[in-house]
Amino acid sequence: MPEHIPGGSGEFDGRTALVTGAGQGIGAAVARLLATLGAQVAATDRAEHGIEALAADWARRQEKLPAGERSAGRLEPYVMDVTDRSAVQDTVGRVERELGPVDLLVNVAGILRTGAATELSAQDWADTFAVNATGVFHTSQAVAPLMAARESGCIVTVGSNAAGIPRTGMAAYAASKAAAAMFTKCLGLELARSGVRCNVVAPGSTDTAMQRGLWSDPGAEQRVIDGDPATYRTGIPLGRIAEPADIADAVAFLASDRARHITLQELYVDGGATLR
Repeated sequence: MPEHIPGGSGEFDGRTALVTGAGQGIGAAVARLLATLGAQVAATDRAEHGIEALAADWARRQEKLPAGERSAGRLEPYVMDVTDRSAVQDTVGRVERELGPVDLLVNVAGILRTGAATELSAQDWADTFAVNATGVFHTSQAVAPLMAARESGCIVTVGSNAAGIPRTGMAAYAASKAAAAMFTKCLGLELARSGVRCNVVAPGSTDTAMQRGLWSDPGAEQRVIDGDPATYRTGIPLGRIAEPADIADAVAFLASDRARHITLQELYVDGGATLR
């Protein structure tokens, strides 16, 4: 898939964004795009090597551009575990001091533990909720009061289309993403009068390490596209797996002033897979 416009549009010049789960996949794509569009981006993840590599790669790409095409943005790595409430609070404080007041929070950090609902271990259930739901709670609670006090800001939670349609073998993941989505909408309702917007982007199958971890042979991708009646799963009407950049574009739109009158919404980016 083609890269985004190298120098970006400057749409987020002067804004600070905090992105969780930025070490790979969708989180990395979101952090890279927001920085390219001018934001000062705190790319956070509990895996330091991923965000360090992302920051270095972004800086190298910028250095290769003519001066007039370089972004005004920055992409800085911050090690942060969203399951650790105090670490989240500390990191948000650092980001505000070092990059500026957080204008945008993008919750991407997530894990997947598969298994039949009746066989899933209690630990897998707890771990999934700790990252996918409680992590969103921690980060949102850390930044939302600051945004509300400034009467400006935007929170986008990257959920999943699994939150809106039952999936076999994905009870913990689907339930945790549904919890994160509803929390985000409730938060948005409470913050609306302060001018803070909260929305959800719900991807379908996307070409990430998490998705590829579910594939056991070369034909797996096509089977996802085709669907599987035996597991009550529809295919993808657009006939392709999403790229992380497809999801990042949807996040950037909802975070931008072009979406200034959009809040409490859940945007499905799944090629029509849930027939919504």
